[in-house]
Amino acid sequence: MITERTGVLVSGGGPAGMMLGLLLARAGIKVTVLEKHGDFLRDFRGDTVHPSTIRLIDELGLGEGFRALPQSRLNRVAFPTPDGGQSTLAEFGRLPGPYNYIALVPQWDLLNFLAKAAGAEPGFALHMNTEATALLREGEKVVGVRYRTADGAEGEIRAELTVACDGRHSTLRRDAGMVPKEFPVPFDVWWFRLPKRESEGGAPASILPVSQGNEILLSLNREDFYQVAYFIPKGADARLRAKGIEWFRERVARLRPDFADRVDHLENMDQVVMLDVKLNRLDRWYTNGLLLIGDAAHAMSPAGGVGINLAVQDAVAAAAVLAGPLRRHAVTRADLAAVQRRRQRPVAIMQAFQRVIQRVVFESAFEGKFAGPPKALLYLGRVVPGFRSLPARLVGFGPRPEHAPAFARRRP
Repeated sequence: MITERTGVLVSGGGPAGMMLGLLLARAGIKVTVLEKHGDFLRDFRGDTVHPSTIRLIDELGLGEGFRALPQSRLNRVAFPTPDGGQSTLAEFGRLPGPYNYIALVPQWDLLNFLAKAAGAEPGFALHMNTEATALLREGEKVVGVRYRTADGAEGEIRAELTVACDGRHSTLRRDAGMVPKEFPVPFDVWWFRLPKRESEGGAPASILPVSQGNEILLSLNREDFYQVAYFIPKGADARLRAKGIEWFRERVARLRPDFADRVDHLENMDQVVMLDVKLNRLDRWYTNGLLLIGDAAHAMSPAGGVGINLAVQDAVAAAAVLAGPLRRHAVTRADLAAVQRRRQRPVAIMQAFQRVIQRVVFESAFEGKFAGPPKALLYLGRVVPGFRSLPARLVGFGPRPEHAPAFARRRP
């Protein structure tokens, strides 16, 4: 069995893992990121890059390259009104520029971009097709991981600090015996794509939810396609999927008559991807030698699209707090606790916000009682100047947005 050594071992090459690897490498710390897949090409991952993350990328000196990635700009969130119009609930364009929009960027492009930037730093290593399978321990302290590659080879990597960024089904969290507190979620999501017609090109990016009876469908207007979410009751995937593609085409066309001319692009239910929605949070994000961040510490629901951005904020906070102790080879549990203290409250606030949305929108919809957003909110959005910037600020920046630490900043 091969044994390697590094300063920080990061399990998971998602947004949190890649950002943490980049920041720590810029701090002069040897860091190794393990990603179990051979590439980042997985569809229907979170693609929303919020203003807080765009600002961070600018602070890292990477803004020009980021803006060159394929992307659409989302300026507002609107709801249909009974008269056939739309009422804007959140208007990102009211936020101070240039961070007054959400960028819809394919996640694989973002991760490749971050991997390239990190790869330019001495001491950074990214191992693809390599999955962390278990924790290494010396007594009560975590000292690294065991891993397995795609061809079946196994090895060990020892590290001063191990960081689990391996998602909502975290292998390392399970091996550490850490169990998150689960909050009830009433829905799962079916994701699928529909093509745009040539006449629809050039329209600004937008999010449009519609509901009828106990059904909700949400469409994201992307550059050359529609990314569509159909919300189903929790645990109903197998039962509804068995009804077949014809049944589902009819549901989509009824909810969005303007999609009726393209639902035949859904040839079978294999094109419909189910997201098992979770909303949970660990009471403690760390143990001796191990830190968990992102979805491994707190799975977010898709409401508001905040998951990626909270994970990135966790990575920034972890790098800012831990860079000094890592340079001194003296990371303690108190240092890891400081990361959790810094990020726990913003996560709790956003999860509370998502739970309110669940009650007001999804639970009401599945009971056939949802009649659109509260009329008071829509009224305030129409008559109170600047009101629509409040939900935009909450979603776009969150309660405690992080800035790039000084050691990681570069001139463009």
